[in-house]
Amino acid sequence: MAIVDKNTNNWFNVDRDEDVFIGIQLPFVMGNGQEASTKTTLEAVKQNVLNLLNTEMGERVMQPNLGVRLKKFLFEPFNQDVVDQVKNVIFESMNYWLPFCVVNNIEVKMSEIESGDFRSTMNISVNFSLKKDPSTNESITIDIGT
Repeated sequence: MAIVDKNTNNWFNVDRDEDVFIGIQLPFVMGNGQEASTKTTLEAVKQNVLNLLNTEMGERVMQPNLGVRLKKFLFEPFNQDVVDQVKNVIFESMNYWLPFCVVNNIEVKMSEIESGDFRSTMNISVNFSLKKDPSTNESITIDIGT
């Protein structure tokens, strides 16, 4: 996860140099002999959000509080109370681990496929922006339970 240096007031760098890479893009994709890297701050933050939401709390050995407990909602009766709880858990986790992000919108719905392996799949979409650059929006979508 990203670490904010609180010793400086100017922690946000504007992405201007095409030759400077900020983070690693997951999954690792090797192309032209180079590792897949993120070039902009927004791409790096998008990877951080994906990693946070795909990590179940307690999964990381040295950081047991990193992650979001989303799988516990999979087999609950799907109603507005569960949707509100999922949104709250995501919002709190992103506020704690990614304090430089603003969560604009969270959508939670169950898979429309009623049979087979996708019957109990939760689809979550998170729209976010950076506090230092609120004009840029990015969104991610994950499936929990597949």
